[in-house]
Amino acid sequence: MLRSGMVRAVGTMSGTSLDGVDAAEIETDGIAIAGFGKAGYRPYTAAEQGVLRAALGRWPAEPGVSDAARIVEAAHAELLSGFTGAELIGFHGQTLAHDPRGTRRTHQAGSGARLAAALGTPVAWDFRSEDVAQGGEGAPLAPFFHFACAQWAGLRAPVAFLNLGGVGNVTWLDPRVAGPEAPGALLAFDTGPANAPINDLMHRRLGESRDEGGALALSGQADAGVIERFLDADYFHRLPPKSLDRDAFAGLQQAVEGLSDADAAATLTGCAAAAVERGLAQVPSVPAALYVCGGGRHNRAMMAALAERTGLPVEPVEALGLDGDMLEAQAFGWLAVRVARGLPISGPSTTGVPVPCRGGQLSRP
Repeated sequence: MLRSGMVRAVGTMSGTSLDGVDAAEIETDGIAIAGFGKAGYRPYTAAEQGVLRAALGRWPAEPGVSDAARIVEAAHAELLSGFTGAELIGFHGQTLAHDPRGTRRTHQAGSGARLAAALGTPVAWDFRSEDVAQGGEGAPLAPFFHFACAQWAGLRAPVAFLNLGGVGNVTWLDPRVAGPEAPGALLAFDTGPANAPINDLMHRRLGESRDEGGALALSGQADAGVIERFLDADYFHRLPPKSLDRDAFAGLQQAVEGLSDADAAATLTGCAAAAVERGLAQVPSVPAALYVCGGGRHNRAMMAALAERTGLPVEPVEALGLDGDMLEAQAFGWLAVRVARGLPISGPSTTGVPVPCRGGQLSRP
């Protein structure tokens, strides 16, 4: 059993952008945050990214999935071997497929049981499956942690946290409410594609992993017609909570096919910002500020487009004293403690699950 009180956990995240693995320490009792600790990053090699890309959209036992899982496990074990003293690890794995509304499945490659055996430390993992099984979207899962971060930062008015990974997701929250599972505390959902289409464009056209700093987009002109047609998608008319698979808007690549590299990058960046604007029209009240985490906050074109479209103060989460590169990894350390203590990790206003859901598995070495 996990001892009572504050414990040191290490959370990990391997996101839909497929760039690598983040790991970060957090001290928490699964409710409050006592402090943050060491953080680390292990990039995937080009060869590893190739294997992971080839497995996207596939389910367990399909070709290439076991190879992807081995890469994910080995990369996590390598990175986590540099962390000592952790009492618990939160292992998200690599999302390969996510279809909560159709086949009611979600697939994160990698076994927490094998990782626990390799590292000799208990591992909480498979965070999404129970939520999906109970009728939820299985995503996003960071909102409960965002609520804890807002309380840690001493915020006193409703704000929004925006994570820009491969897919964008927003958490509207009111830190004055007692807890994240309480009515009125949260509303969270995926806004739409974020970095994934831009990264895919850069990889396909230029052999680059990303539009570094948004430099290419800043040199181009967004195609307003493409953005308007993008916003016609049914997804933007659905009420939250709602979630997306990484490749749900794969047609965006074809939509920008006739544009120059710079104009295509500017257009895809504009689509991501427009999706956030459309999403914020669905939250309970106008947030006092938009705090951005994830790789997208380094994209100057993205941040400028967000400020222009939303009319809100748009700040990286560092403005609150948080680490925007490691926030999701920290979230899964915090969620791991909640899994170990039987606390809910999602709820009706974050994933649409009927009642607060105690998800995740706990594997011991």
